[in-house]
Amino acid sequence: MKTKLGLLYGGKSAEHDVSLQTALAVIKALDLEKFDIYPIYITKEGVWVKGPQLTGPVESVKSLILSAKDAMSPLEIRSTGQVSKEDGEGFDCLFPLLHGPNGEDGTVQGVLELVNVPYVGNGVLASSAGMDKVIMKNIFAQAGLPQVKYTWFIRSEWETDKDRAYDKIEAELGYPCFVKPANLGSSVGISKCVNREELAAAFVEAFLFDRKIIVEEGIVAREIEIGVLGNDHPKCSVAGEIIAKKDFYDYKAKYEDGDTAMVIPAEISETDYQSLSEMAITSFKSLDCSGLVRADFFLTKEGKAYINEVNTMPGFTPFSMFPLLWKHTGVEYPQLIETLVNLAQERYEEKQKIKYSF
Repeated sequence: MKTKLGLLYGGKSAEHDVSLQTALAVIKALDLEKFDIYPIYITKEGVWVKGPQLTGPVESVKSLILSAKDAMSPLEIRSTGQVSKEDGEGFDCLFPLLHGPNGEDGTVQGVLELVNVPYVGNGVLASSAGMDKVIMKNIFAQAGLPQVKYTWFIRSEWETDKDRAYDKIEAELGYPCFVKPANLGSSVGISKCVNREELAAAFVEAFLFDRKIIVEEGIVAREIEIGVLGNDHPKCSVAGEIIAKKDFYDYKAKYEDGDTAMVIPAEISETDYQSLSEMAITSFKSLDCSGLVRADFFLTKEGKAYINEVNTMPGFTPFSMFPLLWKHTGVEYPQLIETLVNLAQERYEEKQKIKYSF
């Protein structure tokens, strides 16, 4: 029997368009002999729209933008475990292909937990902690993972005394430093600063996207990434390296200019790979992740490794780093998608063993 799979994409996020690209790539890779595919589009205003079953190829993201007049309540979603498959309702699994706030941050995962449907990827806690870079880094610190120096601010604190914020950064981190929205991905709103004037402009930019920002020490290092796949017993892919032609890997370099190169596998020693892999697994377990993450690291020429962050829903087109890492590890893109669906159902079945009454 085929798996009835719902694809959640779009979302009320600055990364809405990235999500559409991801959804298109996944649809093209899915085997229609194995899956019945249903699109569920979330508009930029947060309206959920369920489309009819896909019976053929989808050629463009425009076809994935569904009319809000067919809106549904997220609470209408059901698992086939709760209703008869013969009635045409319910899903065997949902695949949230959402990036950024209101999708990758635990909000949608909370809805899917409430309606008790299997879904791909990380749960509420891992998603929310992984989205908030400050919370994530605090958890990593508790787990003993090495990190570059960092500090953070909320908008009201900065508006009350801007010079105090800048003084703190100059005293604790120095230049260069990186200013980022705490709750965003895809390198949106990130600025590199080498003086106070740039720092002030970077704060204004980052606060456009979040009420909380994080500022990190800038170091000279290679950017190494590793894919992690699994639930209770996660495994690591080969390592890859991001080589940016610009100062750093910003949104424009990532999605518009193609001003980056990905080297897979990364040219690192076996000792470095083992160290980074252990850190990747530790980060995965410290956030109680499930399904997938991409763990990102800095590696200095002296061999010192720092964890930068994990991405709980990394870029997922066939040309994104996470799928490419697994391709070079021996897992092709369609197989990767099927593995994630299987992991989602495995985790769901495990959760059904929990006793909620006495």
